[in-house]
Amino acid sequence: MLTPGKIILDHALQNHYAVGAFNANNMEQVQAIIDAAAETQSPVFIQVSRGALKYSRLTYLRNIILAAAEEHPEIPLAMHLDHGNGLEVVKTAIGLGFTSVMIDGSLDESGKKALSFEENLAVTKAVVEYAHPFGVSVEAELGTIGGVEDGAGVKRILVTDPAQAEDFVKQTSVDSLAIAIGTSHGAYKFKEACVLQHEVVEEIHRRLPNLPLVMHGSSSVPAELVAIVNKYGGNMPNSKGVDIPQLQQTIKFGVSKVNVDTDGRIVVTGAIRKQFAEHPEQFDPREYLAPARDALRDMVKGRMIAFGCANQAPKINQITLEQAKQFYAR
Repeated sequence: MLTPGKIILDHALQNHYAVGAFNANNMEQVQAIIDAAAETQSPVFIQVSRGALKYSRLTYLRNIILAAAEEHPEIPLAMHLDHGNGLEVVKTAIGLGFTSVMIDGSLDESGKKALSFEENLAVTKAVVEYAHPFGVSVEAELGTIGGVEDGAGVKRILVTDPAQAEDFVKQTSVDSLAIAIGTSHGAYKFKEACVLQHEVVEEIHRRLPNLPLVMHGSSSVPAELVAIVNKYGGNMPNSKGVDIPQLQQTIKFGVSKVNVDTDGRIVVTGAIRKQFAEHPEQFDPREYLAPARDALRDMVKGRMIAFGCANQAPKINQITLEQAKQFYAR
């Protein structure tokens, strides 16, 4: 059974760890993520972007994630819409059975223009009013994360204003808030080493101590993973990500969900390129997708351990369904 996102995030906030949220586009990625969660006994968000929904033709990917929940019922698993850009895509996701949705009201529906605070507030309110009666958790975003993901994004990072964040949450009743403190989407996040603005997340947490905060654009882009891609014919020069120790520092200030997408793409691509180079005689997709799945599983396990969510699954499972329903009593 899938778990409401709020159940997982509130437990993470109260127990000072962050849940890994990993994007998936196909069966092998879903299997890698749920296997990593099972091996570490971690709660997990499996995220699906608008692009992934389109690629999988809606129901295919939904059913694969439901299969993961069926295979590992002991794992608290939230099926999450990542970067929903309007009420209609949110309605689609809820209709498919998603237990958590993100409305990215920081950008317009094209994903290329920043919205005003008032415009973000209006679309987020509409999503909350629609989603909460279904028991679906809502994540919003305030500020803009740099970089591009699934064709959407802006170059400029607009750091979240703590006072605005407090006002925004009070007016919308969102369940979690994605904030901008210096992270960025993609593999080419920074020209120099990343320096997160920890004082901003600390102040937001001081003002909103009971609200789980979310970090987008948090792939680490490890040099060793990029090196594998480049060694076997890839071309990823000057790729840089967010150091894991900097992410870990944010957890004590209420960050309860950390999004990782690019690292998964890199590790899968590297494993497939390596398999092609070392075994040019192979033509069975299973021969190269299986190593890619294993490599992704190992990367996800490492992030779950780093974020502190390993061995938390049994504790969340102690929360009964009736207690879960109380989270949505409004």
